[in-house]
Amino acid sequence: MEIRTVGVVGAGQMGNGIAHVFALAGYDVLLNDISAETLEKAVALIDRNLERQAARGKITAEDHGAAMARIRTTTTLADIGASDLIIESATERETVKQAIFEDLLPHLQPHTILTSNTSSISITRLASRTDRPERFMGFHFMNPVPVMQLVELIRGIATDEPTYKTLLGVVEKLGKTAASSEDFPAFIVNRILMPMINEAVYTLYEGVGNVRSIDESMKLGANHPMGPLELADFIGLDTCLAIMNVLHDGLADTKYRPCPLLTKYVEAGWLGRKTKRGFYDYRGDEPVPTR
Repeated sequence: MEIRTVGVVGAGQMGNGIAHVFALAGYDVLLNDISAETLEKAVALIDRNLERQAARGKITAEDHGAAMARIRTTTTLADIGASDLIIESATERETVKQAIFEDLLPHLQPHTILTSNTSSISITRLASRTDRPERFMGFHFMNPVPVMQLVELIRGIATDEPTYKTLLGVVEKLGKTAASSEDFPAFIVNRILMPMINEAVYTLYEGVGNVRSIDESMKLGANHPMGPLELADFIGLDTCLAIMNVLHDGLADTKYRPCPLLTKYVEAGWLGRKTKRGFYDYRGDEPVPTR
């Protein structure tokens, strides 16, 4: 089937980036959030990011204007039910995602494809709570969405081939690259990335190195563009912990046990950049390590 209209649930860091790339690729986007203020901020951020792309010559001023004209917003979840494709991009908690899909079901079109931008939760399990597990997939974008080229496509046990082929075509139209993953905890990227971040936190916890030495070691010794603790702050320590818990619970292997220091930071509300404190303190002019 051809996808023309896209509904995005959640206007946070990931949701606004997803709306941005779909509008730029020519899709009509309806962005939903429970907060009108969050929607207003999201649209302003998309506008600024498109303006930045235009200033760098990545897109034209006409592209910028046309993309903004394709984005509408709503605080009513039912409004997006008429979309050809729906992308849930709410917080990484399974109960929240299940509630969203249950609330959407009465308002969906028969042909609507449902997807989740989850970074770790079982697609098969989410799909089983809907009326269309065959038209349900994981559609995992990387952050920041306008910059990162990869999209993970995750088929649940019931996902049919036409749904997979349709989303493969959508990724191609977005100008991105698809990586197909089986439906196992954390899929491909986070199955590899999160244990590395968790091990970096253990390295800090055990006193092997401090924040700066750990990050500098991986940047200069392994040519990573960002150190693992800096990256954890960028992702959000609560998200990192949630993914580690999914890995630990889903695979029952002690190598995925979340570091107690990661848990402590999350309990303190030090979640990284979004709260101004994590492994670095962002309240001044320059980030300062907190350990």
